[in-house]
Amino acid sequence: MKILAAHPLPDFRLRLSFSDGIDAVVDVSDIAGRGVFDAWLQSGVFEEVSVTDYGALSWPGDLDLCPDALYIRATGKKPEDIYPALKHAVAHA
Repeated sequence: MKILAAHPLPDFRLRLSFSDGIDAVVDVSDIAGRGVFDAWLQSGVFEEVSVTDYGALSWPGDLDLCPDALYIRATGKKPEDIYPALKHAVAHA
């Protein structure tokens, strides 16, 4: 799963377009100000979001977020819904 486009919104939300056609607003305010994401609290940093060649999100200072985790937030799906091999692993755990 790749992110094709990302647009920052107020209150640490992102409008994301995914490679499967899903468009969603994802709230990442729960991580703003935590650990390396403390940088987002500096004026203008969160708004500098870009999409990498791998379809992840990136910010200055080597900050990034994985597209899979954002897709799970956007859709409410479970990891095993996205990766069928995990269903098998979960069923046999």
